[in-house]
Amino acid sequence: MFCNVKPDCVIENRTLPILYEAPLMLEQKDFSLIVCRELGLWTRAPELEEWRAMVERIRAISSEVTIGLVGKYVQLHDAYLSVAEALHHAGYALGAKVEIRWIDSETITGENVAEILKGCDGLIVPGGFGDRGVPGMIAAARYAREKDIPYLGICLGMQVAVIEFARHVCGLADADSGEFDPSSPHKVIDFLPDQSDTVSKGGTLRLGAWPCRIEPGSRMAACYGEELISERHRHRYEFNNEYRELLAEAGLRLCGRSPDGRIIEAVELSEKRFFLGVQYHPEFKSRPNRPHPLFVALVEAAMKGKQ
Repeated sequence: MFCNVKPDCVIENRTLPILYEAPLMLEQKDFSLIVCRELGLWTRAPELEEWRAMVERIRAISSEVTIGLVGKYVQLHDAYLSVAEALHHAGYALGAKVEIRWIDSETITGENVAEILKGCDGLIVPGGFGDRGVPGMIAAARYAREKDIPYLGICLGMQVAVIEFARHVCGLADADSGEFDPSSPHKVIDFLPDQSDTVSKGGTLRLGAWPCRIEPGSRMAACYGEELISERHRHRYEFNNEYRELLAEAGLRLCGRSPDGRIIEAVELSEKRFFLGVQYHPEFKSRPNRPHPLFVALVEAAMKGKQ
């Protein structure tokens, strides 16, 4: 079934994704009953109470918050589609329309970062590969840390936050990732000892669901409400364990680790309103009626900053 409609429709001066309204509209016409009849199937009528409640929350949205998405692929918004949708899901749960400001990280420098990020209530730096645009991401992470702007770093976004912290808090001016500068004397992001850089990139990717144990009492623990989680990964480089003690003593909380303690999965600055970086991709588990807790926490912190 196809219909010539735009992705969003305006209902009472508010934006409601038509795809979220469609299941209710179709069920009013006994759509599932007709489909089952034609296919010779029997099943109970769908329970749409939860979905209907979500639609009503979206209709009742009365506030707006601006999140700056700082990435290298922003010319093609679909490159970050899962991240954008996860932000919207969080907004639906909190009664806010999330306005995404698409920011090309290649345009950001230390001199213009304040002007470019002006008006952003929160920042998110999503995943990516390669060194293009990374200096701008580092400048954005520094601005968020110093100005206490809510920040969520995903995969590459976590790595640039670690690099920024090492450079400007720990005094390692040439700190970098082994992906960006293999000759750096302070590769705070690098291969783990049992990884190999002699095989193809696909062979060294850490893929799929991996468990993570959250440090009790951390901001991350407050977000999830549980100690052991499982999240999806797609990356190659890791937090370099040789710098654990130095960065932790300077205030970077290593709040998420593999169950054996060997791999750092998440870092945070607990004294900030919200500053968290995760090595995995939480956007993949967000749903319209079940927003991911990290996105909810980011949007909520950004909303509070507007008040």
